[in-house]
Amino acid sequence: MLVRLRRQRRLSLRGGRMTAYPCETPAIGPAATLAAQFQSLVPVLETRRLRLRAPHIGDFEHYAEITVGARGKHILEDPTREAAWYDFTQMVAGWTLRGHGLWTVELRSGGTVAGFVLLGFEPGDPEPELGFMMRASAEGRGYAREAALAARDYGYAVLELPSLVSTIAPANTRSRLLAERLGAARDPQLEAALQDDILVYRHPAPGTEI
Repeated sequence: MLVRLRRQRRLSLRGGRMTAYPCETPAIGPAATLAAQFQSLVPVLETRRLRLRAPHIGDFEHYAEITVGARGKHILEDPTREAAWYDFTQMVAGWTLRGHGLWTVELRSGGTVAGFVLLGFEPGDPEPELGFMMRASAEGRGYAREAALAARDYGYAVLELPSLVSTIAPANTRSRLLAERLGAARDPQLEAALQDDILVYRHPAPGTEI
């Protein structure tokens, strides 16, 4: 049995930003080459304005920007940088464990990171989940819908996932509206079965939207 002991870590603030952990430093040498080889296996999806690609370690800064603090209250129970790191690495690990996971969403013009979309399956998820989160600077431009549609269609058409849902906190109005714009509908039976304060939106397969 492997027992892992973790020290209590303290995050410091410098200029209003939490300092990065040493583990966030990109690998070098053969380790970096191996990491790039794994990243090359993640499918790249392109839409009219966006590119969905494998996450790089440098993308975590943007992930933390979204999930740490007040903006992350609907994503992480403990919206700290440490919790965000574990969440980020868990989502990326989905690619090697399940064949789907986290994509970094970047603009095709200029390569600016706009946010992230996910085909995930976490403890507590009743079914594979479609997740989406955008940086504040990228909101209000339709990027989240464009990226989520690409991920949804890939999950159904290529990976042949049997279903996709999004589990959303009732107070997360922005995500609820996006799920509805994607054609998803509430699943009251599944919500009741979960016995949790969470809304479940079921996504239609491409071509079956009402």
